[in-house]
Amino acid sequence: MRRRRAAVAAGFCASFLLGSVLNVLFAPGSEPPRPGQSPGPSPAPGPGRRGGRGELARQIRARYEEVQRYSRGGPGPGAGRPERRRLMDLAPGGPGLQRPRPPRARPLPDGAPGWPPAPGPGSPGPGPRLGCAALRNVSGAQYLGSGYTKAVYRVRLPGGAAVALKAVDFSGHDLGSCVREFGARRGCYRLAAHKLLKEMVLLERLRHPNVLQGDCQSKGKMKVPISGSDEAKTRIRTGEELYGYCYQDSEDIPDTLTTITELGAPVEMIQLLQTSWEDRFRICLSLGRLLHHLAHSPLGSVTLLDFRPRQFVLVDGELKVTDLDDARVEETPCTGNADCILEFPARNFTLPCSAQGWCEAMNEKRNLYNAYRFFFTYLLPHSAPPSLRPLLDSIVNATGELAWGADETLAQLEKVLHLYRSGQYLQNSTAGSQAEYQRLPDSTIPQEDYRCWPSYHHGGCLLSVFSLAEAVDICENHAQCQAFVVTNQTTWTGRQLVFFKTGWSHVVPDPSKTAYVRASG
Repeated sequence: MRRRRAAVAAGFCASFLLGSVLNVLFAPGSEPPRPGQSPGPSPAPGPGRRGGRGELARQIRARYEEVQRYSRGGPGPGAGRPERRRLMDLAPGGPGLQRPRPPRARPLPDGAPGWPPAPGPGSPGPGPRLGCAALRNVSGAQYLGSGYTKAVYRVRLPGGAAVALKAVDFSGHDLGSCVREFGARRGCYRLAAHKLLKEMVLLERLRHPNVLQGDCQSKGKMKVPISGSDEAKTRIRTGEELYGYCYQDSEDIPDTLTTITELGAPVEMIQLLQTSWEDRFRICLSLGRLLHHLAHSPLGSVTLLDFRPRQFVLVDGELKVTDLDDARVEETPCTGNADCILEFPARNFTLPCSAQGWCEAMNEKRNLYNAYRFFFTYLLPHSAPPSLRPLLDSIVNATGELAWGADETLAQLEKVLHLYRSGQYLQNSTAGSQAEYQRLPDSTIPQEDYRCWPSYHHGGCLLSVFSLAEAVDICENHAQCQAFVVTNQTTWTGRQLVFFKTGWSHVVPDPSKTAYVRASG
């Protein structure tokens, strides 16, 4: 009987797993678009379709006007746009970009603005940016993923820099559902591409270290050789939000838009839970700084309507928002408090309606609660230094109850950083050890490792310390620790990395390390 039950349970689990895999593989937008493959003719509008070309034109104009609103206040109207090129073949070993061909006249839906849109005041100017010419000889193209609207690829430029390319996903949900409803493939592409254009404008306007950029800050200034035209001396400069962008022809769609942005690693929460508290706190601090910036941005208070870990990436340990096409700047209008209900799956909040007829701080509060439920509650308190936990708990509780705004939340996170970086958190937590350790300069212990958690090294116990006294205290609190090795490597807060060992039977010279072994007796 037990074997039968076990067999039934195993069969159920196997079928569930197989169904999940099939759902992932064949869900809309889960497959990368195949460059060069025609998706087939667009269906003609039928009598059962909702609306018509006029409704499509209305939606295009609404998105166009939204982009124009966000772009006001930037470079002057003389800003140009890159040259037109055909879409590069992303397949490995493909032919790359072909010669440009002259633009063709094409009919537009009634009432829709022209495409590509005329450069607005905030559109990127003709300065040193990567354009279509930079995409002629890229290598190592790799599909990274796609959502409802965009597909993202990783490529390597001729100069060696790895960047991300974003383009409308031709097999994605947004384009597919629009074509099914309106039967106008080119108009539907323009509707979807305006989300990509909106994201490009917001990346320009929301300049901040925790907004996806193209500044290559970790590598400094880097020359990128580009062949042809006036772009031969293009640089990727510190402080730019985008590497560049390009209008190209793809399949039967003229002037498709591709943006070239900074490349980051996806946020994997399971992996983050296995990292050190110091690195997890850095992510929360990055998020706090980002939300403070969004609450006081040049455009006003910005909210991220699609706020999930997948909308962020990690660049050298810093959290950066990468998906801005669903960001909203306008606050919610209201006539009373009943119109200002902030709804989440677990609970709702009612915010006050201001005398001006806007829900007070709704954009800011939405961002804060999403930060609490997706990041703070998991990453902040877990395995933190005991003396910091009361302050961290207050941050988690206050954001979970929306008792603080972005200003107070960031102030408390910065306070935690100061206490941790200055070593003040150790005043009440380190009693001091009576054990004595012998110092062995310019030496290391290559073996005799043991595992501890959390560790920067999976095969050993590698932790960061503020001082030698903290290293001694940690060794005294690990039953198997008999020695430790101080390296010359530091973390982002300036703390030194230390290996903790079970003994010192084999000591070897190493000018970059200092070993400390427990004195006998």
